Amino acid sequence: MKNYCQQNKKAWEYNAYDFWINNSGEPKERAKKDLEDPRGMLKRYADYFETYKDIKVANICGSCGKKAIPLAILGSEVTIFDISEDNKRYALEVADAANVKINFVVGDVLEIDMNKYEASFDVVFMEGGILHYFHDLNQFMKVMYQLLKPNGRLICSDFHPFQKIADMLGLEQPAMNYFSSDVFEGEMAHARFFPDEIRKQMPLCSYRKYTISEIINAVITAGFTLSRFDEHPAWKNNSVPGEFTLVARR
Repeated sequence: MKNYCQQNKKAWEYNAYDFWINNSGEPKERAKKDLEDPRGMLKRYADYFETYKDIKVANICGSCGKKAIPLAILGSEVTIFDISEDNKRYALEVADAANVKINFVVGDVLEIDMNKYEASFDVVFMEGGILHYFHDLNQFMKVMYQLLKPNGRLICSDFHPFQKIADMLGLEQPAMNYFSSDVFEGEMAHARFFPDEIRKQMPLCSYRKYTISEIINAVITAGFTLSRFDEHPAWKNNSVPGEFTLVARR
């Protein structure tokens, strides 16, 4: 596993389980919400799925299962690939409380066992800002392509690249040159929710942020056919872009 992945793993396992308990609720509480309205819990991403029933979904960096479990409730067979044991613990406890099964593979996404998972999935799905954790986007998209069955779909939603030049989502990360290819260290996504005394002790993540063209070209270079690219407004300011969703087919 690459050094930067080990670094990010340390950050995402620092108080992560307690964070989910405090912010998403006890597993039984979270499961109840998922069961009451699974499609609603998917939010805007529900519109990008052609169907839920009996499809195999790879949820990349699926974290605590916040989207994987609603998908499972709707009838999908979901496998989360994520770097954090703490995330796995919370996700499996919520799934158990919701009486659904999900698979959870802990490890470096770039080192997924292709002897087991190549061409296994109908949909590869990711959301919530994950691309910046990977320093080689072409390699990342190549892995996503390998995971999909022929004619399978990639649904990739992430922070809008304009986040590089302005903190449009309030993530408290520094702005930089839009065209910068620098790798830098910064706080993990949830650090801002912790008290200052804990926040100062939290391990830093290693980031590489991308431009729109880098993301689209990585998808094309991997062999995908791009079918849709939507931009979404920032969470607290609908006059500026905050996120995007890209759909492509193998």
